[in-house]
Amino acid sequence: MSFRESYKLITKQAIRWFPGHMGKGLKQMQQKLKSVDCILEVHDARIPFSGRNPEFQQTIAGGVKPHILVLNKKDLITPKEQRYIKDALRNRERMDHVIFTNCKDQQCAGIRKLMPLANELIGNSGRYNREGERDYCVMIIGVPNVGKSSLINVLRNRHLKKKAVSQVGAIAGVTRSVMEKIKISEDPLMYMIDTPGILEPKISSDEMGMKLALVGCLPDHLVGEDLIADYLLYWLNKNKCFEYVPLVGLEQPSDNISEVLVACANKLGVQRKIKRTDGQIIIMPDILHSARHFIKLFRTKAFGLLNLDRQN
Repeated sequence: MSFRESYKLITKQAIRWFPGHMGKGLKQMQQKLKSVDCILEVHDARIPFSGRNPEFQQTIAGGVKPHILVLNKKDLITPKEQRYIKDALRNRERMDHVIFTNCKDQQCAGIRKLMPLANELIGNSGRYNREGERDYCVMIIGVPNVGKSSLINVLRNRHLKKKAVSQVGAIAGVTRSVMEKIKISEDPLMYMIDTPGILEPKISSDEMGMKLALVGCLPDHLVGEDLIADYLLYWLNKNKCFEYVPLVGLEQPSDNISEVLVACANKLGVQRKIKRTDGQIIIMPDILHSARHFIKLFRTKAFGLLNLDRQN
């Protein structure tokens, strides 16, 4: 069976998601840089290269402040992929400080390493206009819904035994404005500044946009569940990940998203009533429900541990 060799978005509408609070947030972040000792960039481990805003390093970090890249949700990719990603980031971006975390696991090795590394990097840096300050201040940046607020909460809980203070949600863009300092540690005295997700106004390719949407960095309904499901199908077939076939009620792989979603709806037994122009009610497979289910299967590891940026 032949599959699509390249991805083409099946709509003429460009994917853009840069709400007003994000542009405002970028300016606020720039204003707060003088009071920051270290930049903590958080991103989804399933898309280690896609969607990481290059303006972060140029505009925010500027190469002056110590910079740590935290790839969160490491439980969704394999240890082998983690090693490949770390090597690739070192070679491509000269990124020496990369930590993989799982914010759902307080005993995660990456969570344990993060504070000592930040402390060491800040201690060895010039600190510039903050040299006389007793406290350390870290700014968390990243695209929406990669776990920035979750990371703050797990670190605060681990080092201060305090409950969550930063709002967490599974929907992209929960943190709406640059917040005040949140104490993370007493010794050393360290604060963190949470920020809204800042996503570049124009995503460099349709495929990059769909990867961001698939892992939840863009709201499903704004992109379109059917479009996200179609990209997922393209990616699974291209990477010979055929675990989806029995899970959606098919007997063999398919490159036709309509066929997949109808089969999935039939397997789930979900239907919807549609009223025709002549007033007659017809019953159809609930394609929206099955598209959401198909996406959920990916997000809950039903197809395995997958790095969407993997090189074939």
